[in-house]
Amino acid sequence: MNKAKAGTVKDNFFKKNSVKLKWMGIFVLCMSAAILVDQWTKQLALTHLMGKEAFSLINGVLELQFFSNTGIAWSMLNGQTVFILFTGIIFLAVILFMIIKLPEASKFHILYILGGILTGGALGNMIDRIRLGYVVDFISFVLIHFPIFNVADMCIVCSVIVLGALFLFYYKEEDLSFLNFKQKKFREVK
Repeated sequence: MNKAKAGTVKDNFFKKNSVKLKWMGIFVLCMSAAILVDQWTKQLALTHLMGKEAFSLINGVLELQFFSNTGIAWSMLNGQTVFILFTGIIFLAVILFMIIKLPEASKFHILYILGGILTGGALGNMIDRIRLGYVVDFISFVLIHFPIFNVADMCIVCSVIVLGALFLFYYKEEDLSFLNFKQKKFREVK
């Protein structure tokens, strides 16, 4: 293949996929922002809260308190680090598969943002597990005795709630056909 033809193929690829590449970049940006904010706040918690009394932000309602969590949500599966990491890797692979398969239509653009935030939250907690052997939790709603959590947890929970609402009330079944593993030619057997 000559250089002119190779350049045309490359240009056509980028023209055809420019929207997809732009939104994949936004996905990576959202993921990176979530990881950076999460890791920064956890480092602050390690530096200023570890080994100290809880710091009250709103007396009797909200405080900052260091907690090393070796489990997942609400300390379930305590000490099962290898299993949690393996499950996390599978979860991340599914998210990345979905992001790669997303159509270019504008109605799906919000999924790149939510997927990036969700992935960033999951990776933020995975980084802690690998680096420290536990997840740094530090935000405590003492008013309702809610389990202590962190920024990564907020990213995960908020994005899952919005994704759930979108899948329940906004997207139709045919909108999600891009997630089907079957090839079209085999589905049309009569």
